[in-house]
Formats: sequence, C-alpha cells, structure tokens
Amino acid sequence: MSNSHYTGTELDVFAQGHNWKAYLRELIGPYLRGNVLEVGAGIGATTCAFRGDRQSSWTALEPDPRLAAQLRARVANALLEVEVHVGDIASLPEQPAFDCALYVDVLEHIADDRSELEQVAARVVSGGIVVVMSPAHQVLYTVFDEAIGHHRRYDRGQLLAIGPPSLDLVRSQYLDSVGLLLSAGNRFLLRSAAPTLSQVLFWDRWCVPVSRIVDRLTLGHVGKSILAVWRKR
Repeated sequence: MSNSHYTGTELDVFAQGHNWKAYLRELIGPYLRGNVLEVGAGIGATTCAFRGDRQSSWTALEPDPRLAAQLRARVANALLEVEVHVGDIASLPEQPAFDCALYVDVLEHIADDRSELEQVAARVVSGGIVVVMSPAHQVLYTVFDEAIGHHRRYDRGQLLAIGPPSLDLVRSQYLDSVGLLLSAGNRFLLRSAAPTLSQVLFWDRWCVPVSRIVDRLTLGHVGKSILAVWRKR
C-alpha cells in the first residue's frame, strides 16, 4: 500500500464551493451508478456532495492517512455508507470491481497519469465508466498549482491522448467559462499565491451560476476546467 502526505492547504477553502459541487453533480451524477470508486477523495467534500442512493457502494481512496482520517470523521454519520481505503490505485486488487471510477481535481497530481488511467481501467468492469475532471490550460499554470503539487493542467487533446485503448470516449468538454476569465486575471495580473476564502465564495456564489448558462452557449469549448468521460469496452 502506498501512502503519501498531501502538501496543499486549500481543501477546506474549496469545500465551500457548494454551487460548483452542485454543477458537477448535475453533469457527472448520471454516470455515478453501481459500485463507485472515488480516487483521491481528500477530506470528503466531493464524496458528501456526490454520494447518493443511485450507487450500490462507494469506495473513497485516499493516499494521505491524515486526510483519510478527516474523511472518515466526515462520513461517519452519513446516511449512506462510504468505505474509506488508505492507499493509491496500485493498492487495490487487480480485478474488475467497479462500475465507475471518479477523479475530481486529482489526476493532475499524479506524475504518471497515463499509467494511472491504465490501472484504473483494469479495475472497472466491462461497460463501466471512468470520469476525470481536472484544471485546464497549461498557460494558466501558476505558483499555486506548483505549491499544491500539480504536475500539469490539461487541454482537451492532452487529456484525451492518455485515455487507455480499452476505454472509448463518451464525453469531453470545458467547464466554468467565467472562471476562466478569473484564472487568466490571476495568472497575468494579480499573480496571487493562493485563493482566499472570500475569493472562492465570490467565484462560487456569483460566477458559477453564470458559467452554468454560458457553458451551454459555448457548447463546452471554453472553461478553466475540463471534463472527460470514458466507457470500458
């Protein structure tokens, strides 16, 4: 089992992004059925936002024991059970066991992202789904990305190119078109080392609702995040 220590300190701040989580749940929720594996579950903000009665089981995989302990405490009194597993994808049995594997702001933290997707594909059943949501556009890479352990940001071609041969692309699109403007402003003007709580709340309360509309108008061609969904043959 491989454990690690997460160096970022932003998880509690971004956990306040309730409108963003609701938007993602609207887009990703239909794929979260059967036995779900959430990779890099952190402190459980995504777990609590997405876990529902559509899933038969939910396995939250987190390599940092400290974050996993917070996750366990967070889901201890949840109505629906969550199994917390400390480790990375290599620590799970090499057999198809999951109907869906989920990466939300995680794949960019993994040095060998191609190998990661190959390993998770081996653990998804035939017809199962792999969902990835990550920050987009390397040109927006900042000192904040570096500080929290991002190896990269993805454009559409780069992300789709690492999809394993056993997976067929179902969907890909950029998200949060308004947030793209904020990220560009920070990258080239403000150059902030890390977002503050007030900045996150402003983005979540005012920008995300607008992005939900604009993203539809731009047909998923613009945004600061990228979503990709694959199905295993």
